[in-house]
Amino acid sequence: MASEEFLCVRCARHTVTCCQRSEIYVTPGDVERIQSHTGREDFVEFRCADNHEYVDQDDDPVWRDHVFRADGSRRVLRRKENGDCTFLGEHGCVMPLDTRPLICRLYPFDYTADGLSDELALGCPLELLLPGQSLLGALEMNVADAERWHRQLYEEVQQEVHI
Repeated sequence: MASEEFLCVRCARHTVTCCQRSEIYVTPGDVERIQSHTGREDFVEFRCADNHEYVDQDDDPVWRDHVFRADGSRRVLRRKENGDCTFLGEHGCVMPLDTRPLICRLYPFDYTADGLSDELALGCPLELLLPGQSLLGALEMNVADAERWHRQLYEEVQQEVHI
């Protein structure tokens, strides 16, 4: 029954998901956590943004100055030939929450180095929420975790070293 399914599973049947359309930057810490969990090293690449929104970072100079290399590229998760995230499985992400990239853990929170935005990012299909259900409730997310992941994300972003 649809009411028992996790929102991301319903989303995947309904539309192209964030795991299929997003370019996921991974921090040096993300790379270490994922390598440790998977034993793989082939899941990242340096690539320039396909979507101009990823480059427009004037509201977040910390992000702009640390994530992007001089040629405009940044470290992102590889995608499968069909565009899916390399870690997208039939029922969502195949990695445990504490291994996933910080960007993925934070979605749909919108943020800059200054903190979390009061407004959530657009993209989740709100029409799939059950009556009376909030987006954060459906995703089993809370602000305290998001604030912790946000701090960790910006600590790791600032450890970025480009050669």
